Amino acid sequence: MARTGPKKPGLRVLVWLGVILAVLTAVLAGGTVAGQASWAPKLALDLEGGTQMILAPKVEGGSDINEEQLNQAVAIIRQRVDGSGVAEAEISTQSGRNVVVSLPGTPSTATRALIQASADMNFRPVILNGSGAAVPAESLTPEDQLPKPTAEPANSSDTNWITPELYRQFETLDCDNPSQDKQERSDPAKPLVTCEPATATTPALKYILGPVEVKGSNIVTSSFQLQQGSQGAVTNQWAVNIQFDEEGTAKFKDVTQRLNQFYAAAGGEAGNDPKAQFAIVLDDQVISAPRSLAVITDGRPQITGNFTEQTAKALSDQLRFGALPISFEIQSEQQISATLGGEQLRMGLLAGVIGLLLVVVYSLFQYRALGFVTIASLVVAGALTYLAIAILGWTENYRLSLAGVAGLIVAIGQTADSFIVYFERIRDELREGRGLVSAVENGWKRAKRTVLASKAVNLLAALVLYFVAVGNVRGFAFTLGLTAIADLIVVFMFTHPTLQLLARTKFFGEGHAFSGLDPKRLGVVPLYRGAGRLRTPESKPAVVRAKNTGAAAEAERRMTIAERRLAEKQEQLTGSSKGAAKENK
Repeated sequence: MARTGPKKPGLRVLVWLGVILAVLTAVLAGGTVAGQASWAPKLALDLEGGTQMILAPKVEGGSDINEEQLNQAVAIIRQRVDGSGVAEAEISTQSGRNVVVSLPGTPSTATRALIQASADMNFRPVILNGSGAAVPAESLTPEDQLPKPTAEPANSSDTNWITPELYRQFETLDCDNPSQDKQERSDPAKPLVTCEPATATTPALKYILGPVEVKGSNIVTSSFQLQQGSQGAVTNQWAVNIQFDEEGTAKFKDVTQRLNQFYAAAGGEAGNDPKAQFAIVLDDQVISAPRSLAVITDGRPQITGNFTEQTAKALSDQLRFGALPISFEIQSEQQISATLGGEQLRMGLLAGVIGLLLVVVYSLFQYRALGFVTIASLVVAGALTYLAIAILGWTENYRLSLAGVAGLIVAIGQTADSFIVYFERIRDELREGRGLVSAVENGWKRAKRTVLASKAVNLLAALVLYFVAVGNVRGFAFTLGLTAIADLIVVFMFTHPTLQLLARTKFFGEGHAFSGLDPKRLGVVPLYRGAGRLRTPESKPAVVRAKNTGAAAEAERRMTIAERRLAEKQEQLTGSSKGAAKENK
């Protein structure tokens, strides 16, 4: 009888998995040789130690800083630290007066200067805007077609600010994946190419902005409220209100007069001309770019749009506190050792090793030689995870914290659980009288649904925890999600293909006593017909079927509700067929 299944089951998939591992290893090796990467993952503050700086906020004019201003200062510093590429930094307040910044390793001079600098908020007119994605190399504007200035710029909205170099920078800027190495402030007297980050409702955008026309220091205050209609009735739309001082009022009037001309020239459709927009820029990043629909003469513009209460409040806070002339003086700076120390790390790793050994012992005791497939799968999953963490440390500056290590340890049990589900499905198929080759394929069809559902729950929990939690808990969530993805890759590209190959070997196919598929241990006494094919239960002697009663009961107990209903329906149909046969006789 010809064998069923693919001609070389699983071999091609295993080759592809080997290619993936080889590529990841080559990428990391290349980065290490170039001196940009390391074979060891980067460690976070709690494992490596670093530098702690205590900053004293200084408000221009010597006025005291209040709690709201201090909290906004912390938010601004956190944005700067994250933007400079420093991961796993800890930023907090101390005694309601100071800001404590703890950074892994030793921060550069540029990072120190960036942290100390005062908030830089200003208003720049938009000259050009576009999608946040970078233009592909083959679609870049040819050199001879790049825009060139024809005269000196007449104002901040003049397109003569755009040089060929500036336009090329605009085309190649990728706001969907922004660079994390910007550490210098822009020149307020020159144009700026920058991004507006994506939000939950809007994609990322990029801009060419003209020189600064109104400074953030000209803002007296800002607020948010429900918008009023033309008849004075309150609508359900949120709006943000700005109030400028006398100097800011005069400057903003001039700006809106010019921008309103672009609005009018576009036939009242400001969206047709980006020069009808002005950008609110905080630390060289656009936080909003509304259109000017009228000339504002009283210095009290109102920003409307698709705001929720939360987004309106966030923009109002950024305008009110981000415009404050707050700088920071470093009161003290010291090197700190790992807050949890090497001993805690060793204990955590010891717990992981103990857990791994317990999984190995259980697998070998329960599944004999089949347990080595579990061990090999864990090794492959560990290799994939390690390479991913090391490469992310190089490319994304990801740092592994003790919470992340805990996530890796927890993942050992979750990964082994996937293999156990698959193995038990195969055993159930064997108890039903299938051959091993058929049992592997049918068991996989049933097991992969359970595995996919389980990993979907793990990924969902990791995503929720990552976006809701703060601090080191996010490190735990990240590694938990990363290992869930690695587990799926291993189960689909290593465990199942390996069992497809092993099912066709004599050792496993004939149910060797140490294979983990011994029919006696499974409660089945089959007569093998070669290459893992079993005699069906109907062809067995009565004494053999009697010995299989316990196994049948066990298989019935493991049935899902849907499987049990299907079996009952088939039994009813079989009974009806036998009754009909007797009547025909």
